[in-house]
Amino acid sequence: MSAVPLDPSVAQGADHAAAARLLQRIESVPFGAWHTKARLIMGSATFFDAFDALSLAFAMPVLVRLWHLNPSEIGGLIAIGYAGQFLGAIAFGWLAERIGRVPSICVAVAVASVMSIACALSGSPRTLMVARFVQGIGLGGEVPTAAAYINELSRAQGRGRFFLLYEIVFPLGLLAAAQLGSVLVPWLGWESIFLLGGIPGFIILAFMLRLPESPRWLIGKRRYAQADAVIRQIEGGGASPLSLERSADVQAQVERIERSLRESAGKRPSWTELFSDLYRPRTVVVWVLWASAYFVANGVSNWLPTLYRTVYHLPLKESLHLAAVSNVLSTCAVLACALLIDRVGRRRWAMGTFLVSACLLAALAAVGAHSYWSVLVLASSAYAAMGTTTVLLYLYTPEIYPTRMRALGTGMATSWLRIASASAPAMVGFMLPRLGISSIFAVFAGVAAIGLVTATRMFETTNRELEQISP
Repeated sequence: MSAVPLDPSVAQGADHAAAARLLQRIESVPFGAWHTKARLIMGSATFFDAFDALSLAFAMPVLVRLWHLNPSEIGGLIAIGYAGQFLGAIAFGWLAERIGRVPSICVAVAVASVMSIACALSGSPRTLMVARFVQGIGLGGEVPTAAAYINELSRAQGRGRFFLLYEIVFPLGLLAAAQLGSVLVPWLGWESIFLLGGIPGFIILAFMLRLPESPRWLIGKRRYAQADAVIRQIEGGGASPLSLERSADVQAQVERIERSLRESAGKRPSWTELFSDLYRPRTVVVWVLWASAYFVANGVSNWLPTLYRTVYHLPLKESLHLAAVSNVLSTCAVLACALLIDRVGRRRWAMGTFLVSACLLAALAAVGAHSYWSVLVLASSAYAAMGTTTVLLYLYTPEIYPTRMRALGTGMATSWLRIASASAPAMVGFMLPRLGISSIFAVFAGVAAIGLVTATRMFETTNRELEQISP
């Protein structure tokens, strides 16, 4: 007697029910030691990615004299790394949707670490440019994919604080590059900053290879047994998929998640969905936010050491120390953002920081930036305010896309930060000898104003389940 084939609609319904129960279990587990361990390991990689991203800025004042670089060559060296990051963000976002978050991140970290050492061994501007480009591919791939991974481990309640306390390692990495760069570069030479950024990556990689895959990604691939095994780790090993509480709240949550899964049934990851009726407005808004925030933040931070040295003619050591002040302020501001973001909300915080940055930079342009003290106070404060938004976008962008294209959407969005971060230093290098330093800060203020207008169109995601935000 032959078996009766199962109705496809019945099978699909059972599939959705199983996935919904697994997702509800992720939402029901409070943040604990397991989350902290994953956050620390992934955060270590992000820390050194930030370190590597800023290392050139603190080697540059030495290289300018050593290799007799002009402003255009300085801008080109800074920009080439972001060109590599542009390619890496898209390539690794695509790869993470197909082979998983953890393998993709591990490859990106390996590339960035190897090429950081290659930067230290460079003997000319051309070889350094090639090394920074390839290193940028790894740097561009790790951070957005890691952001998607950490987001997918998080529950709705308190996700902003949980994520930003992880993401604070990025400004800490920038701060470490600034502080250590100001000491090591004058003492041990410019090569030391690249070696310090590359060697620890191999140690971190050994720990990252042992991280479990994102359970949300596994659920999206219908690998329910593997997802269950990871969720058991999160729960502490004591729960099972059949031990779910049957309270009204839990049942309502399961049904809500199940409805979202039915809405997304049959959809496959594709970059074209970023421009569907539902996601097009979100995509346009977030792309403009990434471009405007990073045009200002990285334009300011990458040039400050060189501006202090070449425009205000300060000694090398003092130039590096003053540039490090902006990273101290930024780290403090990001910590405040992490503690307050779930109360204030993503949209209102972004609007506030764009407004503050635009006003400070406009004031600096108005006074003419004649004194390095005015740059130290106003530009560093503007950078600190904008730094909170650059970190906030790593929280917000993965929230507005579904699991099937979260890494891809985040990667493509962050590609705009690479374009902005490449064009801003090049713009400074072009404008500085022709129009003077005041014009540079006027442009930065105008871009911050564009970000402010765009932030008013953000879709609020605070304390909402990922599956509810993005079916």
